[in-house]
Amino acid sequence: MHAAPTSAQEDLELLRSSAVSAGIIACGFFRAPVKAWTKDNASPVSEADILVDRYLAASLLAARPDYGWLSEETADNPLRLTCRRVFVVDPIDGTKGFLRGEDSWTVSLAVVEDGVPIAGVVYAPVRNEMYDACRGTGARLNGAPLSRRRRAGGLPLIPAPTAVHQELAAEGLDYTRGPSLPSLAYRLVQVATGKLDAAVSRRGAQDWDIAAAALILEEAGIPLADVCVGQPVFNKRDVRHGALAALSDMSLKPLVHAALIKVYGCPSAAEPALDSPQPS
Repeated sequence: MHAAPTSAQEDLELLRSSAVSAGIIACGFFRAPVKAWTKDNASPVSEADILVDRYLAASLLAARPDYGWLSEETADNPLRLTCRRVFVVDPIDGTKGFLRGEDSWTVSLAVVEDGVPIAGVVYAPVRNEMYDACRGTGARLNGAPLSRRRRAGGLPLIPAPTAVHQELAAEGLDYTRGPSLPSLAYRLVQVATGKLDAAVSRRGAQDWDIAAAALILEEAGIPLADVCVGQPVFNKRDVRHGALAALSDMSLKPLVHAALIKVYGCPSAAEPALDSPQPS
């Protein structure tokens, strides 16, 4: 007999408890001497990333051995494409900030079912902030319903790469340049809290960067859009996405989306689509 499938809420509880333990492991390396090196894509990785990844793989897959596994720090296994549910994991999102001693790095965990996130956690251990969501039940911050708090007055606060800022300025958008937060997941969920009015990402973000945050945003009533194709779909063969935008004020959409497309472009018929296998 097959065991009854677990509910998304049960998966969320597993993610929450695993994120706390992962945060404890990572904090043991935070602001301490740590071995770090650069991966082939020029992004940094540390021994903390690897150890947290190994812990999460052992913990989560022991609890759900029939789930697939997709993590930034684990070699991809195409067997995940045959699994209905998949763990999507970034053991330390914002490694650059982690290595600089900044406190906004996160552990980002999601369960994706048939391409759609159904449970997600973005946990910032040093800030003691756990954002989580289960599909259809809303988003939470430290267990309380997550509600967007409007900033009193002021211009829209939007962090973005310099080239995007230049395009927005050229279009005459009146806004304030937001703070640089190295964890994309953390940056995205700040749109749900009201601390940011928009968050964007250059083309090339991967499933583990955004799956948990996408669900938290959605459950908070804020869509995360790939500006080229619309709502992201997860656990495809290629896990990269086009430029992304999360907006609390949809009046910003025409200018922000246009700026991202102008700076980063969209896949054309002449180049491999983002969901197609890419040459190494």
